[in-house]
Amino acid sequence: MARFLALLFALCLCLPAIEARADDLTGLIEQLNTDDYAEKEAIVAKIAATGDARAAGALTAFRDGDLYSRKSDGKVFIARKAESGRDLLDPITGEFVENVGSRDARRIGVNNNLRRAIDSALGALTLLAKDPKVRRAAAASLFGSPDPEAIASLDQAIANERDEAILEAMMQARAASVLRSDLDTATKVEAVRILAEKGGRDVMSMLKRLPADAPPELRQAAVAAIGDIKDRLALWATAQNIYYGISLGSVLLMAAIGLAITFGVMGVINMAHGEMVMLGAYTTFVVQEVIRNHAPGLFDGSLALAIPLAFLVSGAVGVAIERGIIRYLYGRPLETLLATWGVSLVLQQAVRTIFGPTNQEVGNPSFMSGAVEIGAMTMTYNRIWIICFAFVVLAALMLVLRGTPLGLQMRAVTQNRRMAGAMGIRTDWVDAMTFGLGSGIAGIAGVALSQIDNVSPNLGQSYIVDSFMVVVFGGVGNLWGTLVGALTLGIANKFLEPFAGAVLAKILILVFIILFIQKRPRGLFALKGRAVES
Repeated sequence: MARFLALLFALCLCLPAIEARADDLTGLIEQLNTDDYAEKEAIVAKIAATGDARAAGALTAFRDGDLYSRKSDGKVFIARKAESGRDLLDPITGEFVENVGSRDARRIGVNNNLRRAIDSALGALTLLAKDPKVRRAAAASLFGSPDPEAIASLDQAIANERDEAILEAMMQARAASVLRSDLDTATKVEAVRILAEKGGRDVMSMLKRLPADAPPELRQAAVAAIGDIKDRLALWATAQNIYYGISLGSVLLMAAIGLAITFGVMGVINMAHGEMVMLGAYTTFVVQEVIRNHAPGLFDGSLALAIPLAFLVSGAVGVAIERGIIRYLYGRPLETLLATWGVSLVLQQAVRTIFGPTNQEVGNPSFMSGAVEIGAMTMTYNRIWIICFAFVVLAALMLVLRGTPLGLQMRAVTQNRRMAGAMGIRTDWVDAMTFGLGSGIAGIAGVALSQIDNVSPNLGQSYIVDSFMVVVFGGVGNLWGTLVGALTLGIANKFLEPFAGAVLAKILILVFIILFIQKRPRGLFALKGRAVES
């Protein structure tokens, strides 16, 4: 009971102070009803100095031109357009006061200089907000628009902050503001050190904008910081290129992995392999359209449904192509190449007829949207998922080849077709299933590619040449070789692009593979077996 009475007594003591603060804030807002812009700017600074977050609404309205004075008594309100006239709202609480005619209230003028002062004041006020996201955004805003007037507010916020990440952001915002202030050189040198720890191109441009008459100590510290930041950015750029290369390599792996087993087992140059990828992408589009129209709440699970359907659709088309065309052309590689190229044209035209020639919209599920930043490197979630998915597909295919009867028969036919046939293996059936498996995997690759590329009838043509390069470079029919080849070519391509451009980089890669094949005709990892070695 005694504790409750003490709390009640303390609350009674605080109420007059709270009312006084409200009166002070109201009085300051009322003073904004003046035609002197310099005076308005000084009043905005005084409002910011109160540290009262309730002023944010009035300042925001002032910046946006929604702060009005009532002509009858000069009181200041936030005004909103209504069906007739304007609704006047209390500038502190935001509660409705009354509706007046359009001529009964006058807008309080604001210019660009005043808007900049208001933005700075809002940043200072929101530094003390209860919501951590608001405080973080305020620190970021002040870092982007440094203001010496905000240093005092930042000092107060830094003293009260307990979140380490937000505290660091506030320290960096304070350092940026210090560089624009008239504080002593030692303080500015310390600010340069803090900014150098943050790094980034924005910090480099900030340090480069130091005035020409800056003290030698400060300029020397800035030059050293810029050099350090450049070195770190170069390292992050290398890491970013490696990530981009692995990302491209995973895409090439997805597109080439099916071709590797088809080419390895059957020796067929399948120019329609890219269209199997395209069919997988269009299957994803159809699945998402059905879900959008009938069960939009299940959209995040659309890919889980699209993956097996794409495998079945592309696999079935692959089996049909093998049974209907390719089985009659074994041992005639040129005719096989021309026939599958013709099939690719037919499939492209069929898709154009059904879906149209334009790109189709395939959305990213929520868990594949957005990005994560690590230092100066940005990694998008859809690419991360595709990299992981590519390795899962590779692992699953290896389990099939090593742990199932079909896989055992495929490896036997690859190493010695005649001996496998003599042992009772139906090589024609293995050929059909192999072609279907390779085409089905290409369909799964289409599901992945639909998340990062345009879904169009020409989708497969973008990857068919690269897929063949990966297979030949890694070693025909060898999955480990396909993995190493895809990652090697992907990373090499991304490192060459900044210097040679996208087109010339591909040409250089192609020239390298031609020269490499002259030395190692069977690629990096050649298959072993009597048939393949003869």
